[in-house]
Amino acid sequence: MASASAPQSMPIETAHEDMIHDAQLDYYGKRLATCSSDRSVKVFDVVDGEKQGAGYTLKGHSGPVWQVAWAHPKYGHILASCSYDGKVLIWKEQPQGSGANTSHDAAGNWSKIKEYTAHTASVNSVSWAPHELGPMVACASSDGKISVLTFQNDGQWNVDFFNGHAVGCTAVSWAPAVLPGSLIVPFTSPTNTATTTNPQSTNANTSTQAAQPTVKRFASAGCDNKVKIWVHRAQTNTWQVEDTLEGHTDWVRDVAWAPNIGLPRSYIATASQDKTVCIWTKDSPKASGWEKQTLALEGGGSKFPDVVWRVSWSTAGNILAVSCGDGKVTLWKENLKGVWECMG
Repeated sequence: MASASAPQSMPIETAHEDMIHDAQLDYYGKRLATCSSDRSVKVFDVVDGEKQGAGYTLKGHSGPVWQVAWAHPKYGHILASCSYDGKVLIWKEQPQGSGANTSHDAAGNWSKIKEYTAHTASVNSVSWAPHELGPMVACASSDGKISVLTFQNDGQWNVDFFNGHAVGCTAVSWAPAVLPGSLIVPFTSPTNTATTTNPQSTNANTSTQAAQPTVKRFASAGCDNKVKIWVHRAQTNTWQVEDTLEGHTDWVRDVAWAPNIGLPRSYIATASQDKTVCIWTKDSPKASGWEKQTLALEGGGSKFPDVVWRVSWSTAGNILAVSCGDGKVTLWKENLKGVWECMG
């Protein structure tokens, strides 16, 4: 009987001329976007893990491009990128024959549909909101500010611009749109002051079962060693700090909010310059605060060999990938005792 072999990694030649900072697959896993210090973004078609064709090169930044993020496909093929040049660019692939690539900003069928330049320093992170909330993208900058851009029905972009972290913002990550616990507790009416929406509210009379309510909430990481949780308040139409997570002793390099289908418990992972990764849990929306657990390595220590740059959750939200400065990625999963263990 043949033994099962571990899946092999497959290199993809991107033709970038400098260091690659981010690589993201789209919703269906069939498109790969990469960005680099060569100031470009590249988009490739991927079939069975292999690149197809030469791909497209998107040029518009004048500095290293740190991160790319795909919007949900219900809004079309849309990609956001952020850079050291302080800009956030939003790209869209236009239908064949639309004439969109007559613009000097176009590459193939891709064209730049938005250039956001309000930040005065490097924009380090971009993140699209869950599709239930509409086309919204959050941006974190070294100028200490956070922006939330929302596409309006009239074709314009609404911008919320506010102070995030005093020393600088490094990352943003949206919370799941569904309220924690809404899967097992029937929804009656909003009990908090956060913005809640019902995607089917206009058709309430045609359905006997109301859609799950949603909430606008995200986490930001900063150079002040803190993570802040922001929630949108409908009464004042402002973003306010709901919680502050303090536990790292150096810059927080990344934050990732775990997917949730409506179960009571929420998870947030944070990676830091202090070489540690923390898992923050909240058992229910009514719980008094977030509990911290630091990942323990083999031998009992909590320090990774190098700075931890990125953390990322699986689609189901039960496996965490940790990317360390030593070039290794480890996978972690919570056991039945609530302790996080390294899978490999």
